[in-house]
Amino acid sequence: KKEQKDFVRKVSAGCRISFFLSFGKLTARERILLLLDPDSFDEYDMFVEHRCSDFGMDSNKNKYPGDSVVTGRGRINGRLAYVFSQRNVLCSGVVPQISLIMGPCAGGAVYSPALTDFTFMVKDTSYLFITGPDVVKSVTNEDVTQEQLGGAKTHTAVSGVAHRAFENDIDALLNLREFFNYLPLSNRDPAPVCECHDPSDRLVPELDTVVPVESTKAYDMLDIIHSIADEREFFEIMPSYARNIVVGFARMNGRTVGIVGNQPKVASGCLDINSSVKGARFVRFCDAFNIPLITFVDVPGFLPGTAQEYGGIIRHGAKLLFAFAEATVPKITIITRKAYGGAYDVMSSKHLRGDANYAWPTAEVAVMGAKGAVQIIFRGKEANAEAEYVDKFANPFPAAMRGFVDDIIQPSTTRVRICHDLDVLASKTQSSPWKKHANIPL
Repeated sequence: KKEQKDFVRKVSAGCRISFFLSFGKLTARERILLLLDPDSFDEYDMFVEHRCSDFGMDSNKNKYPGDSVVTGRGRINGRLAYVFSQRNVLCSGVVPQISLIMGPCAGGAVYSPALTDFTFMVKDTSYLFITGPDVVKSVTNEDVTQEQLGGAKTHTAVSGVAHRAFENDIDALLNLREFFNYLPLSNRDPAPVCECHDPSDRLVPELDTVVPVESTKAYDMLDIIHSIADEREFFEIMPSYARNIVVGFARMNGRTVGIVGNQPKVASGCLDINSSVKGARFVRFCDAFNIPLITFVDVPGFLPGTAQEYGGIIRHGAKLLFAFAEATVPKITIITRKAYGGAYDVMSSKHLRGDANYAWPTAEVAVMGAKGAVQIIFRGKEANAEAEYVDKFANPFPAAMRGFVDDIIQPSTTRVRICHDLDVLASKTQSSPWKKHANIPL
């Protein structure tokens, strides 16, 4: 945090920060100066002017050098980055693409950020919508504000269009600098590795008691993720959307990893339409850019109900299964508690070409929970059947006997195991049959 403050102070010396203090927004060039390393920006086409002659726009007073957009290249923490480029489809899967929405973005312009890998917004000052409130009012007679229609809260919590929202321009740009460090520069580069002062053989004793004894009691999957990550740092993606699954970036022994985990605190960690799409998109990004995947599993199944079935949970759930099965990066899976039915299969199971699959002693790999299974099997005729079923199947040993998990590990050793496996899998190569492209169930 001190380094961030020093960086802002250094850059602010050359910026009109009074504009930010007055209006809560920076100018385009101020944003670039804050995002990029000092004195690293090389601007392109800075003398270009618009060519519109209608409505008096050809007057000299309406012409400005570098009109409309500021483009160029620079460095973020010493690594090359290009500012503003809209060849989104051609660049998809080749270089990471990030959109930072810092003002209104409407009409066809919204499809450029929609095509990028990550879209970030600024609270209260940025908007994304196809048609604005006035058009909505005239067509549907709905009264809605810009914030309600396409503000940061709407897109980070309801629509899932944006991945995170930040308090103001400066907060957004500093977080973007931090986020950039997790990503490789292209699909030809390995996952970034930085110097690590957190021992790879560090034990995490608190993990031995993090899962409650009662299988119906919730716990926070983020506690596990923070405990095993380097310096307890985790950059969560889409924290306000589909909160029953957690995705984001961390480092293990200095190496960038993508983490996916069910969240028992929300809907018991069930998979549904939104969480399946959220997880699938993240997994495919990590696979495209050589970032290893670590998956924490505590999933009682897919969320039941007509709303999910009518909404196409079969098709959307298949996206997450497809993404994990297709991924060729190192894949390490830890089952912390429940791993039931088809949802277990989808969450980077051994059946989807997982490299290392572990279970904690609290893990249960089964078709469904004991109560539901006993009701179906015995139709309520056996009084002691549930206890017998629990004793026989509510543990990880049946799965281990069948080779569905590679080992049953002490939770406190999870970080040690992951770091060791990542070292072993660093040279992993896996080829697939030639194809023009796969046909994921969109």
